[in-house]
Amino acid sequence: MRIRRTLLWIPGNNPAMMANAPILRADTIGLDNEDAVQPGDKDAARILIRNYLESVRGKHPLELAVRINDVTTPYWKDDITCIAPAQPDAFIVPKVERPEDLYLVHELLTQVEKEHGLPENEIKLLPILETALGIENAFLIASTTTGRLDGIMMGGEDLVTSLGALRTREGREIDYARCRIVSAARACNLNPIDTVFPDVEDIEGMIADTKYSRQIGYSGRAVISPRHVTYANEVYSPSEKDILYAQEVLEAYEEGRRLGKGAVSLHGKMIDAPMIPRAQQVLEIAKMIRGGKL
Repeated sequence: MRIRRTLLWIPGNNPAMMANAPILRADTIGLDNEDAVQPGDKDAARILIRNYLESVRGKHPLELAVRINDVTTPYWKDDITCIAPAQPDAFIVPKVERPEDLYLVHELLTQVEKEHGLPENEIKLLPILETALGIENAFLIASTTTGRLDGIMMGGEDLVTSLGALRTREGREIDYARCRIVSAARACNLNPIDTVFPDVEDIEGMIADTKYSRQIGYSGRAVISPRHVTYANEVYSPSEKDILYAQEVLEAYEEGRRLGKGAVSLHGKMIDAPMIPRAQQVLEIAKMIRGGKL
């Protein structure tokens, strides 16, 4: 499991932002050749992305993912054939509406891997669900058996357009979609990655929205500003209080088992079986964030 508390979008035609990527503290950098790049600039952007990936390979622990263009466009095949040989960690596939969209990308990517002698299935896929049809097909997409699927992303901005809805600070218009993606992703043992909070200046709103995102089950989110990275990382990371409580839950449960008790209590609350994997998950995530130590 990879930790993706924050996925920071960086335009694929912005070499200055790419150069600064290692110091921006995001877990994943999303090099974008879709929305952030105009059609006339896509050829130059994919070459810039490829050259950047080749120049930094193995030099830092960041996950480097590339958002290609969606499979209904004339650009996505060139994105893969040009960039895949530089071995990004993942391709982010936008506007996925059905499993067939991912199989198309998988097939071309497999072909490129064979042609260049690359390990098969090492480059992962992160689909973005951002249309009404994509949301309704969430489980079918999440259960796609390519061997590459490594998470499911929520795309709120395009979804609002698809729904004919109005984008609001509170985000109630995308509540159904957010919850459906969490359920589909978790059912398939994938991490759900939430949509961006669109107002760069509204830090208070961004923090509140991120807390809600974590509450409903997201493990991270995309961000469009380096200013949002620190706040999102903190929300999606177990706090010291969370870690201590998880340790106490496991200790109390083990003590109860040792004494042959069917149920134990901690701070006045009953400890039962469903709480154990949650506590273990908290400690596992904390260890990964902290390099294996608590």
